[in-house]
Amino acid sequence: MSTIRRRVVVRGYVQGVFFRDSVRRLAERHGVAGWIENRRDGAVEAVFVGEPAAVERLIEFCRQGPRGAHVDKVEVSEEEPVGETGFSVR
Repeated sequence: MSTIRRRVVVRGYVQGVFFRDSVRRLAERHGVAGWIENRRDGAVEAVFVGEPAAVERLIEFCRQGPRGAHVDKVEVSEEEPVGETGFSVR
């Protein structure tokens, strides 16, 4: 099974709407490692590491966000996996 790593930056009204916790629960459900955090510029940034289909599920969720969020833009970049385990909210 191949493992991929993606860095995702989500812009819009994405803080204060349980975005990070919603992503954490979804990541744990799908066996995706990594982290998510609020940025000072109002965006949310995350790293997802796992099986390609599972990582893509999380990216697709980020394009909509939880109820109350308004996503304007999602930037996705490919990175090399570096052995992350577990998923954390920073």
